[in-house]
Amino acid sequence: MSPPSSEPALLTELRALIDRHAPRTPLAVEGLMLTRADRPEAPSASLARPVLAIVAQGSKRLILGDRVHDYGAGQYLVVSVDLPVGGHYTHATPQAPFLACGLALEPAKIAALLLDADSGTLPLPRRSAPHGLAVCDAPAELLDAAVRLLRLLDRPGDARVLGPLIEKEILWRLITGEQGALVRQIGLADSQLTHISRAIHWIRDHHTETLRVDDLARLAGMSASPFHRHFRAVTALTPIQYQKRIRLQEARLLLMSSAEDVADIGFAVGYDSASQFSREYRRAFGRPPGQDAVRLRGGADAGRRPGGTPRSTHSDGKLR
Repeated sequence: MSPPSSEPALLTELRALIDRHAPRTPLAVEGLMLTRADRPEAPSASLARPVLAIVAQGSKRLILGDRVHDYGAGQYLVVSVDLPVGGHYTHATPQAPFLACGLALEPAKIAALLLDADSGTLPLPRRSAPHGLAVCDAPAELLDAAVRLLRLLDRPGDARVLGPLIEKEILWRLITGEQGALVRQIGLADSQLTHISRAIHWIRDHHTETLRVDDLARLAGMSASPFHRHFRAVTALTPIQYQKRIRLQEARLLLMSSAEDVADIGFAVGYDSASQFSREYRRAFGRPPGQDAVRLRGGADAGRRPGGTPRSTHSDGKLR
């Protein structure tokens, strides 16, 4: 499919580079992730980790709580904390597949840039925690850096030296760009986002345990009311809702990979009532857990199509 005449040349080249290299793993550029999907699909739950994703072709929808984020060619997505999202490709065909590239956003690398930066060039800090997910139009400077990074896939010798330098440039474009305040907080040890992130990590690591908001607030260094407000601002969910999403997603993974009884899996992820587990699972995924398990195991046996169910980022070079 030929690009529109008004499409920037950088976006055209980015699309061609992703289309050529997306099936290849591992990639010569460490930390680079590529996605190619050739058809839309039903919404599916996943855990989105801190990441930058730039779309070169097609479009996708992510749902976080009651917030809907649509993004497509020429736009970028920033996720700042681990978030349980629903998502699906909305425009993707074999002739014009969904194509995107991405990088994990690591706090240490962002913090190192902030230490070297002139504070006068940085966005003003937010008074409250930012949303954990944002979509923006990609400026030419960011697209240019992304194109140069992907060109290194054809030059592995150069990639080892130049890849980290271009990645640093990409992070700088983010820090000083439209979502700079959000990205900057990822690297600041004392930011509101970092405090909420500590609570998020506790919930993920202890999702089977009883959640007490007062204890989470103390972990985040806040009183209960501001903590609850900031947590919802970042995740679009209350702490209890966040824990429920994590439990249900963990249960779904167990249903796909384990032959355990449905009720046992419900108990394993923290539910005391099998009927409540079944009810909430069906509300989240559209089928009772037993029926969904049969479908998931059949899909796993048949193999996943390229660019299939959205997942969090993996080390195999794919952004899922």
